[in-house]
Amino acid sequence: MNDRREFLRMSLLAAGAAVVARPASALATTAGFPPGIVYTAAAPGKWAGKEGSHAPKVAVEGKKVTVTTAHPMSEKHFIVRHTVVAADGTVIGAKTFFPTDTEAVSSFDLPDGSSGTFRATSFCNLHDFWLTEFAV
Repeated sequence: MNDRREFLRMSLLAAGAAVVARPASALATTAGFPPGIVYTAAAPGKWAGKEGSHAPKVAVEGKKVTVTTAHPMSEKHFIVRHTVVAADGTVIGAKTFFPTDTEAVSSFDLPDGSSGTFRATSFCNLHDFWLTEFAV
């Protein structure tokens, strides 16, 4: 898997399989992912209290998806990347940020006829990988 997109797609597909294989009680506490790998607003794990500035917020208007992470951007602590992925692992879009960016906001166009569950991700260089599921 030399391609980053392929790696991300396969990782999310594997994580999706973990969601299907887990009982409902496990989903409530770990969002279907192994603890310590993916964090959500509902399951912030060791980063409890950080969810407001790390879990991505998603707004959908028509075909446009806007992902915002209300996180300060500095040389030592910043949001590295946003990604939007369909339930089947198709990457809809991704944006890489730099410490010099003033905010972590990205926008992507959904393909025509898109519907179902999607995942928005936000990766912080200090506080790991955060995920928000949303439906269209």
